[in-house]
This record gives sequence, C-alpha cells and structure tokens, in this order.
Amino acid sequence: MSTANIRFIGGGNMATSLIAGLIADGYAPHAIQVSDPSPERRQALQAGFGVRALADNVEALAEAETLVLCVKPQLAASVCAELAPLLSDRRPLIVSVMAGVPERTIQRWLGAPLPIVRAMPNTPAMVQTGAIGLHAGPEVDAEGRNRAETILRAVGLVRWVEEESHIDAVTAISGSGPAYFFLFMEALEQAAIDLGLDGETARLLTIQTALGAAKMAMESADPPARLREQVTSPGGTTERALAVFDEADLRALVERAARAARDRAVELSKTLSEAP
Repeated sequence: MSTANIRFIGGGNMATSLIAGLIADGYAPHAIQVSDPSPERRQALQAGFGVRALADNVEALAEAETLVLCVKPQLAASVCAELAPLLSDRRPLIVSVMAGVPERTIQRWLGAPLPIVRAMPNTPAMVQTGAIGLHAGPEVDAEGRNRAETILRAVGLVRWVEEESHIDAVTAISGSGPAYFFLFMEALEQAAIDLGLDGETARLLTIQTALGAAKMAMESADPPARLREQVTSPGGTTERALAVFDEADLRALVERAARAARDRAVELSKTLSEAP
C-alpha cells in the first residue's frame, strides 16, 4: 500500500474507524497524523494505533498529501478558515466526510479550487462493514480518486456517483439506512417476545436472521426479489406474513421514507452552502 502522508482533522468515531481500517490494511502508522482538541482522544489514538496525535490543526498539516476532514459540519467553516492559508500552495487532496457540506462550499471556505472528494460513509464503517458513496470534483485526477478510494475502502464497500447531488440519495439509503434496519429488527424482536420467546432468544434470532439474509444477498447472484421468492412457499407461513406487508403497502412507505431523508439532506446542504 502507498505510504502517502494522510492527515486527519478531527479524531472522532469516523476518523478512528478509518485509521483502524488503514492500519489493518497495512498502512504505516508513521504516515498518519490526526488533530483533535480532546487530550483523552489524542492519547487513545496514539496508544491504540501508534499514530501521531496533535492538538493543533495547522501543525497536523505538515507534509500532508491527503487531508481528511472529519469535523462536525457546524465547525467546518471555522476549521477550513484556519487551514486555508496553508493549503493554496500545497494543494493536497481533500477528502471530506462532513455530512451535508457541498464541495464548492468547502472550496469557498478554503479559498482555492482544491481537489475534493466528498464521502458519505455510514456507521457500520466503525466495524469495517460500511457502505460508502464517493464523488470527485473536477479538480481530482485519477491518482486522487484511487487514493481516496483506498482510504474509504479500508472500512467497507465503496461506490462512486457521477453527480454530487447523488450523495443526497446515498445519504438517504446507506447513510440513514442502518437506522431503518435497526427499526425493523427492533419490531421483529418485540414481535418474537409477544409470541412467547424470551428476550435473549428473540434478540439473537432476530440479529442472526438479519445477518444471514444480508450475507445471502451479498454472496448470491440473484436479486433480493428472487431470494424472497425462494423463501416464500405457496400457501405457507412466509406468504401469509408478506401479504400483511403488501396490505400495508410497505414498498410505498419505504419509498416515502427514503425521499423524506433525501429531501432533508438537500435542505441541510443548502443551509450549509449559504453559511458565510
């Protein structure tokens, strides 16, 4: 793996996951630096991964070839303003995992048309099973795309989208998606308890069933519709249960939910793009 220097601004959960994934993939700890205002977090990063952790964002930029912005969106403008004077000449690749912050807004805050890859990871990235959408701005060359993909691939599956607006759809599907599955698991677990199973049995059967279904869908060449049909015997228990979902128009409800999440992502992006 390349040893290009990577600098993380922000050392929270997503940065920690990315660092863990990179090191597990063979990336050299000495090539990674991270800045974070929390002494406890810096100590944990240094002790856990052998990377250098700093309190100062500007000091962390030394020799940066790739800069990964992992700060909260509400802090993004001030952090970018702090970094801007040092970036116009160095022009590192910027990888942003800041939710809802458009590429042009980041460039405006940084004061230069820098190469930016915008990433939308999700929380399963914390256990290296993330689903991540990426979009590259026009300033990003093939080497920059490869570098960004290498970093994000360390924590899960990566897919590129052609239009930046599609990141809002990624947000609605994989960004928010874990919560949808958790809600269904929560409901199924409660249904199992209501049917008489004890809580631990209900929980474990629900989780393992979700894991098994996802694994089958990932490893099979068949689409989910075909896998569903294979489980559904005519006149059987599964058919009876699915009929209840159809009666409630589950598909339309899921589409409405996804559109609502996408629309909210668009609203948040617009708000941040208008920030000074």
